[in-house]
Amino acid sequence: MKIAIIGAGAMGGAIAEGLIKGNYIENENIIISDPSVETRKRFADRGITATPSNQLAAQGAEVVCVVVKPWLVEQVLTGIRDVLDYEQQKLIVVAAGVKSADINTWLNKEGKMIPTFLVIPNIAIAQLQSMTFIVPCDAAQPQHTEQVKALFDSMGQSLLTDEQHLAAGTTLASCGIAYAMRYIRAASEGGVELGFKADEAKSIVMQTLRGAVELLEDSGLHPEAAIDLVTTPGGVTIKGLNEMEHAGFTSAVIRGLKAGAK
Repeated sequence: MKIAIIGAGAMGGAIAEGLIKGNYIENENIIISDPSVETRKRFADRGITATPSNQLAAQGAEVVCVVVKPWLVEQVLTGIRDVLDYEQQKLIVVAAGVKSADINTWLNKEGKMIPTFLVIPNIAIAQLQSMTFIVPCDAAQPQHTEQVKALFDSMGQSLLTDEQHLAAGTTLASCGIAYAMRYIRAASEGGVELGFKADEAKSIVMQTLRGAVELLEDSGLHPEAAIDLVTTPGGVTIKGLNEMEHAGFTSAVIRGLKAGAK
């Protein structure tokens, strides 16, 4: 499979990094387009093709990923429309808030539409640890969906969903990775108050989170059931949890997620 990534900024660059680190696609079958000379050189030095031309990148690629800011999607799609092969290629659009109906308007050719997918990963895709949401849109057949899902499963986990739930998925996983990092920052600062050096506190918090994730994945426990394992009557854990709840911890997390989905 040959894949083109149009736009190698934060998210597009992360996808390219994930492809390079993984073994699903050979580097010589990856091409990126980006206006930045520095960005192109960085990826060319990694053994993939880099070009300033979106049309050149799109030509001949089995999968074309458009990963640009939402307000640039129309410009980019109409710019490559004439070189897209609707019979042989698949289109992936990674841009929060862009609707499939708009893409159809921009790309429809006399009633024909290229197989299209709306996809929202998060930046952990660069580490092969993304939680990615995939929405099959116009002209997407089951075999196309299987291929796109396998691509993103090679860089983490993916979930097929509908367009209605894409905003919720974005805030839960794409925005959510920032929320998780904010917790790491807060807990690390607390660790410094408790007497650890900043780097030590950050390492402690990150390893603790890794352990929590591994425990939940391995045991299948509900988080509250796992919490019960370490909250002895009158102990320090329950006192700390209750103090966080007094400050609105759970409510703040839920309110933040709902705000991000609006």
